[in-house]
Amino acid sequence: MEVLEKRKPKKSVLLRAAVFIFAAYMLAALVNQQIAIREKRRELETAKQQIQIQEIKNEDLKHAFSSGAENSSGYIERKAREELNYAKPGERVFINIAGK
Repeated sequence: MEVLEKRKPKKSVLLRAAVFIFAAYMLAALVNQQIAIREKRRELETAKQQIQIQEIKNEDLKHAFSSGAENSSGYIERKAREELNYAKPGERVFINIAGK
């Protein structure tokens, strides 16, 4: 009978160790999930800010186009010159090669 009584505590120690390891794993997983959630919330806030900035830019463009034909054609001409490097027929375009 003494042999049986000595083996019981070993099973209990193994069970306790297994439960402790499982609890530690679950705690680590929970902490990792909380860190991931915090990072995703930051990304969401950044995306919301970018959306607000883009909406403001869109409103500015709407006002530029809706304020009349004179302003919208001037806006289109300026954008074509600056971003697409367009020029009017017969117009000379000078490029500063000094890099300044």
